[in-house]
Amino acid sequence: MKDLQNIVEEAWNDRTLLASKTHIDAILKVIDELDLGRVRVSEKVDGIWKVNDWIKKAVILYFPIQKMKTIEIGPLEFHDKIPLKSNYASKGVRVVPLAIARYGSFLEEGTILMPSYINIGAYVGSGTMVDTWATVGSCAQIVVLLFDKMFSICSKFFE
Repeated sequence: MKDLQNIVEEAWNDRTLLASKTHIDAILKVIDELDLGRVRVSEKVDGIWKVNDWIKKAVILYFPIQKMKTIEIGPLEFHDKIPLKSNYASKGVRVVPLAIARYGSFLEEGTILMPSYINIGAYVGSGTMVDTWATVGSCAQIVVLLFDKMFSICSKFFE
């Protein structure tokens, strides 16, 4: 990962490197890893949330290296630089019509998407229902608290 981080940082500091196959491949690898949930823009380390700036930079650098493409899904048409996620059933994710998630976002098994939008770099944890017309922005991190912990917090509030 450190090699990827160094290559992304180089491209961030010198945008002419976005023409280099090495740098393009590194950025694409980071987006693939985000899509699979193996890296995150932000993660909890020893109880403290840590932002991985280099991954955010890879997300930003992804846009200039991608070409616009027309994506047709049934009667819907999109013209964008980022493909949509696919294969929801194999991921154990429920997606109702008009819910959209971009490639490079991660939806953990057990996620439910009502008509909504999940942007690149976002991480949506298991048990989360992204409700109707909600937008999960670039690099957002959505995790669901366990019910008993949430109940405990709420009951203290009302004491």
